Order: sequence, then C-alpha cells, then structure tokens
Amino acid sequence: MRPVNNFSEIKTLKRVLLHRPGNEYLNLTPTSLSRLLFDEIPYLKNAQAEHDRFAELLVDQGVEVVYMVDITAEALSTSPEVRENFIKQFIEEGGVVNERMAEHLFKYLNSIHDNRDLVSKCIEGTDVSEIKDYVEQSNFYQTGDPGRMLLDPIPNLYATRDPFATIGNGISLNNMHFETRKRETIFADYVFKYHPQYQNVKRYYNRDQNYTIEGGDVEVYNEHVVGIGISQRTEPDAISELAQALFDDSEASFNTVLAFDIPNERSFMHLDTVITRVDEDKFAVHSEVMAISRTYVITKADDGGLNIVEENLTLDKILEKYLGIEKVTFIKCGNGNRIAAEREQWSDAANVLCIRPGVVIAYDRNYVTIEAMRQNGIEVLEMPSGELSRGRAGPHCMSMALWREQ
Repeated sequence: MRPVNNFSEIKTLKRVLLHRPGNEYLNLTPTSLSRLLFDEIPYLKNAQAEHDRFAELLVDQGVEVVYMVDITAEALSTSPEVRENFIKQFIEEGGVVNERMAEHLFKYLNSIHDNRDLVSKCIEGTDVSEIKDYVEQSNFYQTGDPGRMLLDPIPNLYATRDPFATIGNGISLNNMHFETRKRETIFADYVFKYHPQYQNVKRYYNRDQNYTIEGGDVEVYNEHVVGIGISQRTEPDAISELAQALFDDSEASFNTVLAFDIPNERSFMHLDTVITRVDEDKFAVHSEVMAISRTYVITKADDGGLNIVEENLTLDKILEKYLGIEKVTFIKCGNGNRIAAEREQWSDAANVLCIRPGVVIAYDRNYVTIEAMRQNGIEVLEMPSGELSRGRAGPHCMSMALWREQ
C-alpha cells in the first residue's frame, strides 16, 4: 500500500492531515499580525473547539484524521541524530544568526524530551524569557525584553493544504512565497524522509527549488489532469517544473496541467479560495473567478519538454473539455448576490472540503452560499467558524488529503 493516494478532489476521503491550532495563537500581537499574515488575533479556546468539531465531522464520516504534530514527532523518534538535526535546522531557518544564541536555543529545545511537545514548541515560538536557564548570567539576552521573540510562531500551519500537496502517489513539497511560512515545510520534509509510514514518497517538487508554489493552488481533478493556480503565491516557472516532473514519471498517469491565471489579490489568495470541486459536475466558485484572465494547457511535447498553449474557451467549457464533463454547473458564492458574495468570499465560502461526491464541509457563517449548494443537490455539513475564519483559511485549506479512493 502506497503512503499517499490522491487522484481527485471529490472521491471518498479516507485519511486527512490536520493541525489543531495551539499556543502559536497566543504569540500573535497587533504589531506582528502583518508579518505573520494574519488580519486578526483568533481566540485560541474557541478556535480549538471549532477545529475539534471539524475533526469530529470528518471522523463521523469515516475519515481517519492524522495530525501534523503527531507524525512529525514520530519521524523525529526514529533516531537521536534526526531529532538533533531537526532542531538545528529549525533554529537556522528561524533566522537566528547569533551563534551563541543558537546554542542556547538548541540546549533549550533539546531539553524538551517528549518529541510531541518539542514539535508543538517549535510551532508555538520561543521568547527570551524561556531560555533564561540556558544563558550565562552575564549574557544580555537574560535581561532583555521578556516578550521579544527569538523564534517566531507559525500560526498559518493550521492551513495544512499549503506546505505540501499530494498528487497521485507523490507530493509537491513546496517553496512557500512568504518568508514567515517557509519553515512550515520543515515538518513535512522530515515526515517524508524519516516517518516509517510516509518515508520515500516520490517528490515532484522540493522546498529548495527556485520558484514559489503553495498547495492551495494545486487541485487534482482526476488521474490525468491537475489544475494549478498562477496566483499571488505560485509562480509560472514553478508550475512548469512541477508539470515536467509529473510528465517525466513513467509510473504516473498525469498528462495535462491546467494553469489558471487568477488575480494577484489577497481575497484570491489561492486557486482553492475561488473554485473547488464539490461533485462530478459541480464546482463552488467565487463569482469573480469567471474573470480568470488566461488559462494555459500544459502537456508533454514530442521532444520531452513542455507544450504550453493558451486555451481561449470559457472556464466552464475548459473544464468540460479536459475533465470529460457533459455540462459543468457553477454554484456561486452568495448565490450570485454581489454583496453576499464579497462578504462570504472573505470567509472562504468557495473553500469547502469534499468528503465524497456531493458531500462537503463548509463554514456555517456562509449561509447564503450553503443554501445555494443545497439547492443544487449538495449535502453540506456545517462547522462553526467564528475564530478559524479569522486566519483566512477554510475547510479545504485546513486539510491535506493523504488518501482518497480512486
């Protein structure tokens, strides 16, 4: 049995990766929000309760829920060397350039014996006051500002869709666009290198490649076609390199990549914020996705390179043509009402998670869009969203499919 299996956005979901928000939210401040890519500070207690309900809905539908903290901890438990290398790499990529401070941080983090607690602490962030027992009495860091972060928190990790994407039986381990999110991929890197269940998975893209790409822009439509957004965070060259790797894999069945050029705006952050598949012939969309400026069809050229052509059909006709759908139905955010669409798009109304064809999980606050989906025969399981939505990540963003039935 292969470690990952994902050839669809809608086939029955059997195993999914989540990250339950932790104390990293407590290290968000008004002055750090912009740098850490948050608009507001979620209330941790309620955010965790909402996330637990999300996981409960999945389990009730027969989905196995796997947590990033757990599988990373299991990977680090494979040897002392792996654990030590992880800590050193995490400190280095955290931007700690002072060698003495890096040593103090290593002593502190290495003193956390339980690997699950260690991973949680890395995500939470570390401030000056926490390492006082590991710093010489004369060191000025001990008397520094106790609220000064030595290692920033990683609050966006609850959007587990982004650091990597499962594509068929392989993954794209992504080079994230913003510096503050790049460390998120360290966890997946160690999982797919060392975890007994997930190691040695084929990589179609790696975190050290030159161009940025994020998992929210990658949607696997079927065994042959992958859709990728050219977005604020995913560069065209990254799509080309990923497509080439897919086509060069003799064991892979993918032969077409559809590259959608979406607006470079925060409300259009990723492809899955404006369009997600909810059934064989139905897609939840933000109304303005119809204004996608260009779509490129990427296939393998006769010489082994890439053949890239612009497709001039409308979006619905493109999906019908390349996915073999007789007639596509778009279910619009806000049910076509402009004000409702803008409001609900801000809280990820199009960003729903399909558990099986025609059954999705959606934020309860997007009630106009939910009613539109139900009018189109979609079963909607509602989850609370007062706090989680503040991080601009919907149910699709908050989940990474590890295994779907084919």
